[in-house]
Order: sequence, then structure tokens, then C-alpha cells
Amino acid sequence: MTQLQLVGRRSSHFTRLARIFAEELGVAYEIQPVYDMTARTPQIYANNPALKLPILRAGEEVVFGTENICRALADRAGAGEEIVWPERLRSTVSRNAQEMVWHCMTAQVQIVFGAQVCKLPDDNSYFEKARNGFEGALAWLDEHVGEALDALPANRRLSLFEASLFCMIDHLHFRKTVPVEHHSALQAFVRSFAARPSAQRTPYQLEVPPASG
Repeated sequence: MTQLQLVGRRSSHFTRLARIFAEELGVAYEIQPVYDMTARTPQIYANNPALKLPILRAGEEVVFGTENICRALADRAGAGEEIVWPERLRSTVSRNAQEMVWHCMTAQVQIVFGAQVCKLPDDNSYFEKARNGFEGALAWLDEHVGEALDALPANRRLSLFEASLFCMIDHLHFRKTVPVEHHSALQAFVRSFAARPSAQRTPYQLEVPPASG
């Protein structure tokens, strides 16, 4: 079987989501780190024309995007029916909860990349609105996370919602973008999910380029 290579960053919540799926499903992979997120050469991103991470590479085949990668990993493990994908969510609360998680993950990338990496003015209205929406989504999730979790099938092996929610909230402890400590329901969920071996094997880490010479 072709060795799988995950092109991404150990500091990225999108990359970690794919890593958690690989760990949960027992699919072997190796990390190919991208050190400079300001790079604009598609080859650095495994020829992803959108210049985004992560990418899954298996020989000549490449898969773009976190959810696509998670699905590809599930297919490879023959575990598709054991995973609760977004289209299997039946309640409005569950569907809205997954949408709020995607929103938060994207907003954090915008804030970190724009204000911290590119050193753009932190008080720009673009970032202020992103933070306001981020905080509003977190408050909504904190209020509704119990109901969203209760609506998941009891016999699931894993759900994309749970894994993505964990990656997003835990990332806020790694990169303190907006405060999350006061959201008690979300904190309780993270403590529970963090006990899983897949979470313990994929901690966030800064990517440090190897020394030259």
C-alpha cells in the first residue's frame, strides 16, 4: 500500500483534524510540514492551486481539503459507515453546530494569518468583525453543544463534528485568539475528548525549520 503523506502543519487545527481521523482509523501516515504559510508557490502545497492546507498525497494522487481527506481516510480504512458525516446530522441544532465550528476554524485562520503572521493592524474592522463573530459562535456552541452531542447516533465510532469541535477549541488554548476559558460546556467537552489516544498523539506543535548547513 502506498505510504500516505499529509502535507500540513502540526500547529494547524485543520491538519490536526485529518491527523485525528488517521489515528482513530489506524491509517499510517507521515507529516510533510509546510514551514512558511506566506509562500505562494503551489508546489509547496502539494500543487494545491488554492495554496491551502492540508493535502493528502498517496503516490501521484492528491486530495485537497480537510473533510475530503477525512473521507478518503475512512474509505481507506473501510470505516465509512461507522463515521457520522455532516449529511447524517438530522437535527437543526446539530447542523447549525457543525456550521459554527467551520466558521470558528476559518475565523481563527483569518485572525492569526492576518494579524499575527502578516502583522496587519489588529484593530482593523475586518479583524474586529471576525472576532465578534467568533465570540458569538463560541457562545452559541457553549449553549447548544450538549443538545448537538446528544443528537449523534449512539453507536458511532467517530463524528466529524466532535473531532472538529475538539480541534478548534483546543487550538484556542494553543493560539490565544479569543477567550474560551469561560465557556464551561465547551471546556468539559474538550477535557473528555482529550482523553482519547488520537488526541494525545496529535498535540499542537510549532513547525520549526531544520537548521541549514
